[in-house]
Parts: sequence; structure tokens; C-alpha cells
Amino acid sequence: AMGFCFFNNVAVAASHAIAVHGLRRVAILDFDVHHGNGTEQIFDGDGRVRLFSLYERGLFPLEGGEEPSGDGVFTGLPAGSEGAGVRAGVESRWRPVLDDFRPELVLVSAGFDAHVADEMSGLRLMDADYDWLTAFCLDVAGRHCGGRLVSMLEGGYDLPSLARCAAQHVRDLARL
Repeated sequence: AMGFCFFNNVAVAASHAIAVHGLRRVAILDFDVHHGNGTEQIFDGDGRVRLFSLYERGLFPLEGGEEPSGDGVFTGLPAGSEGAGVRAGVESRWRPVLDDFRPELVLVSAGFDAHVADEMSGLRLMDADYDWLTAFCLDVAGRHCGGRLVSMLEGGYDLPSLARCAAQHVRDLARL
């Protein structure tokens, strides 16, 4: 184990969906501020799982400025990026690949540690940006896999912003 995780819950869920339920295409949408390097390593080269990772460049685990080299769709943003940059990156990079991939299940690594109030990172997302990210995930699930979506809490260290954003995320998911 390295970093923050000992068990990669989203990888366990994707593996279970493939092995037990026979799914052929699982999308993992990761908006935690850290690049999902463990998820990338587990599924790199496995055409059944596509990782879409939004992260802050230069932040652990890619502190040396390196970029991910796997076959996922990686959207690294510089510190100081705000919601408009996140939205543009997700729409331009993730949506076309997701539309082509047509997942049968969407798994979400929901990290709220890119919030402007969270001192873990230098990204500057606001509550409304997390609403948008949740709506994007729901839209993908609705368009491609009959609304099948599972979300897992990954990060968030400023408790007031984490509480607000995670609660809204769950409310939005409950409307699915």
C-alpha cells in the first residue's frame, strides 16, 4: 500500500461486476484530487475497465511532474484551477471516450478534497462544481447503462465542505 488507501474499493467493485455479473465494460470516474494510480495499475491493459481520472498535477502520487502512462483517460489540472477548467476537461476528454466505450456500469471514486476550503490540494472547486460532476456521472449512467451507478467516498479533509458536498452528492444520487 502507498498513500491514502489500503483497499481499492472501486477496483474490488469493478472486478466483482466482471467476475460475478459478467459485465464487459465498466467505467471508473475518479474525481478525487489525487491521480488514481492504484486503479490505473490494476486495470491498465484490461479493455473491460476504463479509468477516467481527474487530478491535480504535481500532487501525490505524481509529485515529480510525471504524467500517467496507462490507457485510461487522464485529466491533470494545475494548482489554482477552478470549476470551469474541470468542466472543460471532463467534457472534452471524458465524454467522447465514454460515449464510444458505452459502459454497462459506472463506478465513481468521489473525492471532495479538491474543494477550495480543503487544504489538501491547490484546486479551487466549489460546492456547485461537485453538483456538476455528480450530474455528469448520472448522465453517463443514464445514457449508457440504465442508470447503474455506484459511488464510493474517496477523500475530503475539510469537514464542513465534505459534509455539504457529500450530502448533496447522495441527495442527487437518490433522485436517480
